[in-house]
Amino acid sequence: MFFSAARSYAWVLAVLAGAAAAAAWAADPAKDPPTAAEAAAFVQQAEAALLRLTVDTSRAQWVQSTYITEDTEILAAQANDRLIAENVRLAKEATRFGGLALPDEVDRKLKLLKLALTLPAPSDPAQREELTRIAASMEGAYGRGKWCRKGADGKEECLDINALTRIMAESRDPGELLDAWRGWRTIAPPIKPEFTRYVELANAGARELGFQDTGAMWRSKYDMPPDAFAAEVDRLWDQVRPFYESLHAYVRRRLREAYGASVVAERGPIPAHLLGNMWAQQWGNVYPLVAPKGGAGGVDLTARLKARNVDPAGMVRYGEAFFSSLGFEPLPDSFWKRSLLAKPRDREVVCHASAWDVDLVDDLRMKMCIEITGEDFVTVHHELGHNYYQRAYNRQPLLFRESANDGFHEAVGDTLALSITPSYLVKVGLLDREPDTSGDVGHLLQIALDKIAFLPFGLLVDQWRWKVFSGEVEPEDYNRVWWELREKYQGVSAPLPRAVSDFDPGAKYHVPANVPYTRYFLAHILQFQFHRALCDAAGEKGPLNRCSIHGSEEAGRRLRRMLEMGASGPWPEALEALTGQTRMDATAILDYFAPLKKWLDEQNRGAPVGWTEGD
Repeated sequence: MFFSAARSYAWVLAVLAGAAAAAAWAADPAKDPPTAAEAAAFVQQAEAALLRLTVDTSRAQWVQSTYITEDTEILAAQANDRLIAENVRLAKEATRFGGLALPDEVDRKLKLLKLALTLPAPSDPAQREELTRIAASMEGAYGRGKWCRKGADGKEECLDINALTRIMAESRDPGELLDAWRGWRTIAPPIKPEFTRYVELANAGARELGFQDTGAMWRSKYDMPPDAFAAEVDRLWDQVRPFYESLHAYVRRRLREAYGASVVAERGPIPAHLLGNMWAQQWGNVYPLVAPKGGAGGVDLTARLKARNVDPAGMVRYGEAFFSSLGFEPLPDSFWKRSLLAKPRDREVVCHASAWDVDLVDDLRMKMCIEITGEDFVTVHHELGHNYYQRAYNRQPLLFRESANDGFHEAVGDTLALSITPSYLVKVGLLDREPDTSGDVGHLLQIALDKIAFLPFGLLVDQWRWKVFSGEVEPEDYNRVWWELREKYQGVSAPLPRAVSDFDPGAKYHVPANVPYTRYFLAHILQFQFHRALCDAAGEKGPLNRCSIHGSEEAGRRLRRMLEMGASGPWPEALEALTGQTRMDATAILDYFAPLKKWLDEQNRGAPVGWTEGD
């Protein structure tokens, strides 16, 4: 994920000033009609005001994320309150210029200004302050979260999300996995009352600004009506759903072989604690249990990184070198001085990985408690994608210093990660020689366990929130509907009975941190579409899954051209600049994984596919 000082990852991205403010202006005959010149001057003044406030806010939130205390939470909330108040004021004032014939640039800036925040605060100062305080408190509660148990020596030990993540990734004891799964979810029930109030306040702010609710406001970010965007997401999911179902069926059968029929049923959903990840959102850690029998497997990148004694900074150096091979400038010295790359021993921090552009120009930073694993190697490339995107558009006017849509920002780093192929690992000395194609199915399976397994989770988090924001789901049904959606889309089930008092969505960072999640679903579609186009630009003729654009200056030029556009035009224009297409397209996923899909269908022959009754 990324943090932009112009659009904070925890609070920023999508407010539209509503009809009420416009009507109030129109109803006052004493006011002179606005002019195009006034609109241009207003935009210029708004950008200057927002620049100052967003930099102040990002500095406060950096400190709050890297030094979690009650004081830093208060300071971050206060800074964010000032930013939100100014954004709301400017968004409402921008409605003055509706209907005017304006230059394209001014018109687009006004639209982006009206789509400025993910946290639409009510105009009442007390309610606005309450909402920003709750938002900071929820994120802080997540960052401080620990589950305490008795250790082997009989003494109490308290485990944070990093320690619990390692258990979920490495343990093959169903009992231990279940304890870790249950333990982490004990941090969430205390967040539920604040989350419930946050929904009330955010919806009140959204309605003041002309939206039905906060979910409708979020869906208005994508250069299309909210309902059209929801339909577009459904269309993309339908393109890849059959492939996911094949992967699910294969993994379920192999886990049943590993853990036994009493733990994994032949049909139905997979228990969520067995998939190698705290949220069952990515399954790569169970690869050893599901690897092709008797065949060549994928590369154990974790072992190779540890054998070379790579440290957290070294992990980032690999990513920087990749971008440099495409013609991008190295990261600034300040990046290395100001980033947080390992968890400090002396204080609490929010370990969830994020990329920051603190001054909106070149004060790039990464915040990540890096572990020396293959998974974090990929995550580092992902976060650097945000940083290089942020720097590429830093010459745009302030309101255009953003990705074409938020899925683009998430996709860029992952696009580079798709080029972490055996040939690339040979080039950088992490692999002695490139294996032959006999291991491709194993390698593709490893990737699919993360990329394809993620797709339904990336979709359902906001499906749940949209229902919560709309009032379709009341607080007493939060957890029930969460698990209904997880079974519907993912085919995974809660391994323990869940109660009304549980709040399992709150155990996922992005929910208490107010981060829209559909961007990650879009990113997982776009990265393959980007990868296919960049491989074409690099002149690669072989299988798409074997393509690495490392070292291709032409691919770098094509990528840089899109990044530099920022949000200066509708996202289809940026997509076309890179891919030649104006519509998001999941067929690149099917191209990339074609050998694996054929193999999965062979493995699943005669076995149940699907997880609902009748499948």
